[in-house]
Amino acid sequence: MKISSFIGFLRRSLMHLEYRIAQAASLDRQFAPALAVQGPSLLKPSQSESDECGQSTLLDSILWMAAPKKRRTIEVNRCRRRNEHKLIPVKNNIVPCPECGHLKQKHILCGFCYERVHRETALIRGQIQAMEGGPLKNPAVETVVLYESENPGEADGAKRIVETKRKRPSWFNLMS
Repeated sequence: MKISSFIGFLRRSLMHLEYRIAQAASLDRQFAPALAVQGPSLLKPSQSESDECGQSTLLDSILWMAAPKKRRTIEVNRCRRRNEHKLIPVKNNIVPCPECGHLKQKHILCGFCYERVHRETALIRGQIQAMEGGPLKNPAVETVVLYESENPGEADGAKRIVETKRKRPSWFNLMS
């Protein structure tokens, strides 16, 4: 149980108990605090104040809080909330992705293409993990991924080769 839900439950229970006590005492009106009063043991008066008057009054234990002098109008509230500095700026650098056609920002990788690369990389990592028989470790040699109907080249002799039985995705181009 979260602490906030427990506090809410405790608050509702105390409100219900207060209502029942007021109902049993045949009081009809709801009680609400009019002042926030601070206990005398929490805030000790300074020496100069206690010497002058000798005893503390009720006004000494009131915690005075700030209050607005006038109500803000609807127009003022709306102008503050809809200020042009708080508006979301219009983006003019949105272009279609050259690979998949989804809209993206010019300087940012397309989210749909990234998701496809992420899934393909996860499959390749799973195959490497199955080949090594344990968690992935930093390889000492470069890794080459071969898809179906591909053969290793002459330069791939000293590299770790991962063979898959899937077709090479169109976006996964050979860099050589």
